[in-house]
Amino acid sequence: MASKTLQWLSLVGIVWLQSVNGTNSNFPAYSSQLKQLLSMSQVQLNNLAFASDAGKLFGFFSGIASLYLPLWVVLLIGSTLGLAGYGLQYLFITNQISSLSYAHIFLLTVLAGNSICWINTVCYVVTIQNFPSDRQVAVGLTTSYQGLSAKIYTVLVDSFTFSPVKRAKAYLLLSSLSPLLVSVVAAPFVRDVNVGTSTNMKVGFVVMFVITIATGVYAVVSSLGSVSSRLPPLCNAIGILVFLLAPLAIPMAEKMKEKFLNGEMKVYIEENVGDHVERIESGIKVEDDHTREGEVGVKEEIGVMLMLKRVNFWLYFFVYLSGATLGLVYLNNLGQIAESRGCSGTSSLVSLSSSFGFFGRLMPSLLDFFLSKSRYMISRPACIGVLMAPMAGAFFLLLNTANISLYISTAIIGVCTGAITSISVSTTTELFGTKNFSVNHNVVVANIPIGSFLFGYSAALLYHREGNEDGKCMGMECYRSTFMIWGSLCLFGTFLALVLHARLRKLHSHT
Repeated sequence: MASKTLQWLSLVGIVWLQSVNGTNSNFPAYSSQLKQLLSMSQVQLNNLAFASDAGKLFGFFSGIASLYLPLWVVLLIGSTLGLAGYGLQYLFITNQISSLSYAHIFLLTVLAGNSICWINTVCYVVTIQNFPSDRQVAVGLTTSYQGLSAKIYTVLVDSFTFSPVKRAKAYLLLSSLSPLLVSVVAAPFVRDVNVGTSTNMKVGFVVMFVITIATGVYAVVSSLGSVSSRLPPLCNAIGILVFLLAPLAIPMAEKMKEKFLNGEMKVYIEENVGDHVERIESGIKVEDDHTREGEVGVKEEIGVMLMLKRVNFWLYFFVYLSGATLGLVYLNNLGQIAESRGCSGTSSLVSLSSSFGFFGRLMPSLLDFFLSKSRYMISRPACIGVLMAPMAGAFFLLLNTANISLYISTAIIGVCTGAITSISVSTTTELFGTKNFSVNHNVVVANIPIGSFLFGYSAALLYHREGNEDGKCMGMECYRSTFMIWGSLCLFGTFLALVLHARLRKLHSHT
C-alpha cells in the first residue's frame, strides 16, 4: 500500500494540471486581437469559440484510451494535441508558416478543445482511484482550479507583454506550452498509487480547502480594477504561483509525519480511526447508517438509450442548456461585449470571471464536505434552479450602460456557471446512476457545443446587423436584444429546474 504522501502528491499534480487545462477560457482575453490579426468577421470569430467547445464531442476517445493505455501516455497525448492546436496557430500569426486557411484554424481550434478532454479524463480517473472514500469532494475541489486558468494565463501575459498584438500571440504560445510542461512535471505523481483501504483524510482536506479559498480570495481581490492597477503585474504573477505551490505543504507534512512518527503513535492513530477503517474494509459506508433527509438517492441504473426516452433527461438537458451553457457562451463573447461597450478592462473582466468561476466550482465540493455527515441536503436540481435565478437577473442588469453593471453581471454569471458545472456531475449520477455515468454525462454536456453554436451564432448575427461597414459594432444596441433573449431563456431554465426538482421529490415520496 502506498503512503499518504504519494496520495496527496497525486492531488497536487492534478491541481496543477487543472490550473492550466482551461485554455479555452482565456479566449475572450485575446479574441478581439485575433479577429483583427486574421481579418475575421464577428460570425467567423464566434465559430472559433464554437470550435473549441466542439472538441468535447470527441471526448469519448480519451475515455476509451484510458482503458487500454497507461495514464501518463493519455496525459501526454492530450497535452501534445494542445501543443499542435495552439502551437500551429501561434506559428501562423507570427508568420512562421503561411499556408493556413480559416478552415485550418477552425480544425486546429477543435483539436485544441479536444485536448482538454484527455487531461480531464486522467484527472478524474486518478482522483477517483486515489481518494475512493472522498472522491466527490476531491473531484470537485480539483476541478475548481480549472476555473482559475484564465486568471493564471492573464497574469502571466500581463507580466511580460503590453502590446495588444503581442498579447494574442502570448496567449497562444502559453496555451500550447503550459499544459505540456506541467504534464511532464506532474506525470510521475498523477497515477494510481494503490492507496488500499482509506484512512482519515479530514485534516488534509481542511487544510486544502483553506489554501484553495485563500487562492480564490487572492484571485478575486487582485482582479479588482483598483487593486490590479496598483499591483505590479510581475508581483501578481508571483503571488498566484506561490498559491499554486502551497498545496505541496500537505504531502510535505505527511512525509515528515511518516519519517518521525514512532510505532506507538501509529497504533494510537489507527485505534482512533479503527471504527471508520473497519467500516470501509467491510464495504459499509458511513452514510449507509441513515439516509440524509431531502436527498434523492440513485433509484436505478439507466443506459444511454433508455435515458434518452426519459422526460427527466430532456428537462435536465434544457436546464443545463439554458444555464451553464448559456453562461459559457457569455464568457466566450466577453471580449467583444466589453469592446462594444467601450470598456478597456477586458483582462480584468476575464480575470474576474475566472476567479468567481473558481469559487463557483468550489462551493458544491465545500458544502458536500461539511454536510457529508448531516441528515439534510438540498437536491441537485433545486440547487441549479436557485443558481439560475440570479444568472437571469445578471443578464437583464447588462442592459444598464454603467461599466459597474458589466463587472457585477460578469461576477454573478461566472460564479453561477462554475457552480452549475460542478453540480452537474453529481446531478447526472442522481438522475441516471453511476454505472453508465461516463457515457450519460458526455451526452448531457453535448449541449455545450450545440448551445455555443446556437446562442453564439444568433448573438453574432445581431451584432453584425447593428455594426458598421467594417463589421465592428459600438454601443449598447450591439447586444441589447441578445441579453434580453438570454435573460428570458435563463428564467425559463429556472422554471424547468423547479419542475425537475418537483418530479424527483414526487418519485422519492412514492418510494
